[in-house]
Formats: sequence, structure tokens, C-alpha cells
Amino acid sequence: MPIVPIPSDLEPEAAQLWRDCGLTRPWNDPDADLARALGGPSSTVLAAVADGELRGTVMVGHDGHRGWVYYLAVQPDHRGNGIGRELMRAAESWLHGRGIPKLQLMVRADNTVVIEFYERMGYVDQQVTVLGRFLDEDLQALREQNSAQHPR
Repeated sequence: MPIVPIPSDLEPEAAQLWRDCGLTRPWNDPDADLARALGGPSSTVLAAVADGELRGTVMVGHDGHRGWVYYLAVQPDHRGNGIGRELMRAAESWLHGRGIPKLQLMVRADNTVVIEFYERMGYVDQQVTVLGRFLDEDLQALREQNSAQHPR
């Protein structure tokens, strides 16, 4: 299956796929994330497309040293056919072609199915804790409110 930079006519479908797959949170605007990735020189969104239909996506970018992957998603009725692996290999290739030596990604700790997927591909727990803070105070408040309602 061809993995290509996402065609512009499929961008709305990508953002909807991310919502449908549960990859977004109230403080994440997938349309804005998509626009930022496509608008920057060090990131893109790759798509698995067959017969003009979006089958999956992966957002990939780098900071000059580490590559990062976000929004790996495959249409539910096409899972189990290797599309996720193909998308990850394409993201790895995209980074390698830019001289980036390492790829990292984040998975929610309770998402064991996805953790196992990445482990089968050779990814290992890096034994780090990811900390973050929103620079937009309204988004930070929304995150804090959600954390209070849904403690770990």
C-alpha cells in the first residue's frame, strides 16, 4: 500500500480518524495539530491511501536530534493487515533520510495493546517520565480540570 504525504483533500478525514480512534483529548485540536505539522519544515503527516481512501496516518517530525511520532492511526476495519507497521517504517525512513538518529513516541501507560505493538517493532521503554505544561493558560486549566475529574 502506498504511503504518501497526506493529500490535502484527505486532511479532514485524518483529523476525524484521530478523533474516532481516541487519540485526541479535549485540549487537543487535531485540525490545528495537522496544520502545524504540515506547515513546518521539520514535520509532516504521512498517509496510507488505497483506491483514494484514507486507511491510516502517522505524524512525524524532529527537533534536529530526536524524531517523534504522533497520531499513528489505522481505520478500524483495516487493522491487522500491517498498515500500522508500514506507516511506522515510513516514518522511520522519513527521519533517517533527514539524518535523525533516534525515534521516540509516547503511549498512554494503560494502552497495553499499543505498547505491545511497538515492542514487537523493537521499541523499548526508555525509562523516562514525560512532564509538560501548556503555555496557553486556558488549555492548562482545561487539562487540570480533566485531571481532577479523571485521576490516574
